[in-house]
Amino acid sequence: MPIGSVGRLGFLSTHAMEIQGQVHGVKALLLIGLLLNFANAEHHHGITESVDELESNGVGPECTYEDVWTMVKKNGNQFILDGHPFYVNGFNTYWLMVLGADQSTRGKVTEIFQQAASVGLTVCRTWAFNDGKSRALQKSPSVYDDEVFKALDFVVSEAKKYKIRLILSFVNNWTDFGGKQQYVDWGKAAGFNLTNEDDFFSHPIVKTYYKNHIKAVLDRVNTITNITYKDDPTIFAWELMNEPRCPSDPSGDILQNWIQEMAVYVKSIDPKHLVEIGLEGFYGPTNPDRAQSLNPNAQTSKVGTDFLRNNRALGVDFATAHIYPDTWISTTVSEKYITFFTSWIQAHIDDADKWLGMPVLFTEFGISSNDIGFNSSFKEEVYSTAYETILASARQGSAGAGSLFWQLFTNGTDSMDDGTAVYLTKSPHLSRIIALQSTRFQNINSKCSSHCHWVCMKNEYRPRDL
Repeated sequence: MPIGSVGRLGFLSTHAMEIQGQVHGVKALLLIGLLLNFANAEHHHGITESVDELESNGVGPECTYEDVWTMVKKNGNQFILDGHPFYVNGFNTYWLMVLGADQSTRGKVTEIFQQAASVGLTVCRTWAFNDGKSRALQKSPSVYDDEVFKALDFVVSEAKKYKIRLILSFVNNWTDFGGKQQYVDWGKAAGFNLTNEDDFFSHPIVKTYYKNHIKAVLDRVNTITNITYKDDPTIFAWELMNEPRCPSDPSGDILQNWIQEMAVYVKSIDPKHLVEIGLEGFYGPTNPDRAQSLNPNAQTSKVGTDFLRNNRALGVDFATAHIYPDTWISTTVSEKYITFFTSWIQAHIDDADKWLGMPVLFTEFGISSNDIGFNSSFKEEVYSTAYETILASARQGSAGAGSLFWQLFTNGTDSMDDGTAVYLTKSPHLSRIIALQSTRFQNINSKCSSHCHWVCMKNEYRPRDL
């Protein structure tokens, strides 16, 4: 609802000045602008942008806790940071290393983190791979372009400057940036009998190539910070693969064995960081009822993945799911999108609580401007639906640990836009929706701790306390 109270405006102005004293430049201007915009904000697609709510939840210095840059950990179905819950409002920008490798575009990396921080985003998911392609990180097995690796160093160091943590993915399922097909091609070139891209998951030499890449990243000493990647709290988690699929084996056994082997391998080198698989969240043969009732189409039950079985593998710390009804169901915008978002998110939260006992992070969601009938208001409704569903879980202490939208862009990067881009400076309503979700999570993160009787259980956690 509209906000007209002089007292409330005073609160916002005061808070904006506090921010100005803490940060500088673009970040300060964006933060102040967003906070002052709340003064005239209205109820929008299910998210009430109310200063009353911000005040009642304790926004301001009194709800902050010591900002120590330490590892995010897991306790049951919650992420933990310094004894507090850590709920994630984040984003994807996969191409950061690529732009960082070119001095003429390196500044875009800084802009992305500045703008993300201005709306309170705390985790970025991006690629730690570019295999055998133009300006590749890994030009051939275990042969690296050190200038590109230095670009990844820059991404990590800039993220820390803006208090943003990273999920770094090791390889792609798809051919973009090389992917599993590139590894198989390298094996073929070395004289091995490989016939299918899914040989990536089972052939010993190809698995060795992949393990060597993992080790190269984990043991890398950042040339800017002088911190080894495996020791750097800036890394939130390692991701085994972006959207792994093994359709040549619908039983899921091959992929399950690969997940188990690789998760344990990562942990053998780096036991400190969290590990996740990179799954889209499809149910498989071990849960046929869930596969039939929840998977978006019949084909997604046959791609070799199995949400519950896969995430039970030793070494996997939290579950992930993606949300793309326009890719999986229909390219025509309709209320079916909203229904799917709600049911897909809730089902995975429920299963993570009941069967996995771990957090679930929705590491990609979005909607494309190329969809038939697309409009910006509907995009805002999609974001609001995702945020409200996950927020309800957080307020109950359930397994829904947050989300990362696909994907954040800044001016001058349009050539890589696949239709899902979010430009904060061009989308004031959506920016406010994103910022409010960050504020709400910050309030939960700040108020709750083991020292104030916070316990990660539904039956003891009280939403009214927040």
